[in-house]
Amino acid sequence: MKSWRLLPRTEHLAKYIECYWFLEKEPHDQNFNFPKLYPDPSSHLIIARSNRAYEYTHGSIVQNARGSHWVFPHVNTFILDHSAPFAILGVKFKIGALYSLDINSVTSCLDKIEEVEVNCLSGTDIFDSELLLIAAEDDKHQAICKLEQLLSPWLIDNYEDKHSRLVREILPLLSHTPVNEIGDQLHLSQRTTERSFYRVTGLSMKQVQSMLRLENLLNDLYQRDESDINWGDIAYKYRFSDQSHLIRQLKSKIGSTPARYAQQRDLTIDIYGNFEIT
Repeated sequence: MKSWRLLPRTEHLAKYIECYWFLEKEPHDQNFNFPKLYPDPSSHLIIARSNRAYEYTHGSIVQNARGSHWVFPHVNTFILDHSAPFAILGVKFKIGALYSLDINSVTSCLDKIEEVEVNCLSGTDIFDSELLLIAAEDDKHQAICKLEQLLSPWLIDNYEDKHSRLVREILPLLSHTPVNEIGDQLHLSQRTTERSFYRVTGLSMKQVQSMLRLENLLNDLYQRDESDINWGDIAYKYRFSDQSHLIRQLKSKIGSTPARYAQQRDLTIDIYGNFEIT
């Protein structure tokens, strides 16, 4: 298995893109075949070979995509079918970025998987996902250089308004500020901040704050052995009202109680690691 993660190289791309990542599962890899993809407020553009099919399941709902596709912000946990070898190059966009890039309606995209012709985004007919994936396997810096050349014309042609600018101010506050105090912090009414945030992201501030907290918690647990986990301490550290609140939230978000999750370790972060930036 190969994996890596890199930051954008240029300022106008970094405004909308959080990072690039690559994952390859080779034929000899025998790890877990059906990992869970936990809730994420960001959109990911997945660049894949056109002959490879991908499956995302939540409950009784199954979504399929062949080749390159979008994984839009999702409040539900997907079960992925990764039983066959694959290679994918991902572009993780910042929360709310698609609003400025005019990708459909942000609210209608939630929990959706959608096939995409990357040439249509980049405005060029020379995009070759096969060559880009080969480059990603051999030389990640060369691959990102090529990818940014393709994405630049699209990302330069963007739309910014007062709502997108306000959301850019709100996002850093979500990590440490109660949602009901964010309006005061920005000298605006709470209703104004909530409406702009929902308009740009399709999610409430509380939903995004909860998903970011879950991601930080899971990153923390990834680094601990089961015997090193004190759930009372974890509940306190991540500002749950008590351990019962933590149990309910994990069961609701990833379908497992804390104890069961600590034994199974069946999320994508557990199967593929925490893609360190290199």
